[in-house]
Amino acid sequence: MPLPFFYTEYTSSAGAVVELDDATARHVNQVLRMKTGERLCVTNGKGQKCIGVIEEQHKNGCTVYIENEADVPAQQPRITIAISLLKNASRFEWFLEKATETGINSVVPLICERTERSHFRYERMKSIVVSAMLQSQQSWLPELTEPVHFKEWISKAGSGNKYIAHCLDTEKHILTGSALARDKIICIGPEGDFSPAEIDMALHHQFKPVSLGNTRLRTETAGIAAAILLRIQ
Repeated sequence: MPLPFFYTEYTSSAGAVVELDDATARHVNQVLRMKTGERLCVTNGKGQKCIGVIEEQHKNGCTVYIENEADVPAQQPRITIAISLLKNASRFEWFLEKATETGINSVVPLICERTERSHFRYERMKSIVVSAMLQSQQSWLPELTEPVHFKEWISKAGSGNKYIAHCLDTEKHILTGSALARDKIICIGPEGDFSPAEIDMALHHQFKPVSLGNTRLRTETAGIAAAILLRIQ
């Protein structure tokens, strides 16, 4: 049976003693009712995976002695999904959870011309990503940025295989996981799709127009479909 898996922001090494944050310590002590001497797993979300043993417990605290540590390589190539915020925040949260489970590397929340909602609770969203990382037993926490306007982001999107999924009836390629050696970036638009001007802007910056299939998908579903298609080898 897998050891209980927890997150800490700090890098550790064999022989070190780690103080768990208050929320994690309460979960260990009060929810799981773990005891001194029991073993658990800790990751810093940057590829380090440590096995440790509970050394000391008190009301809202818990220290862990690190027995050994290992470095887990990040999934390659890197996959970045730049996706519009949604009017229904719970749908965006669902996307973050499921996309993290698939092993994506980065999420960029976009504010597009037709985005209906721009409010973004970063700490809540990050906690969802952390929980999904732990649930799926991963050691790399996807990078989550603050929301950015599409026009500001598109010219700084980096290199690699760059795609934009949209609904206009124009020539598009079927999205696949080809060209595996290069990083991949895909843009997913809001409920009302990208505007023609935004699509033209993406094409100007060497984004390839792609289709995710024969049915019209909700934004969050499109994001998950893209994450899976780009990871297929």
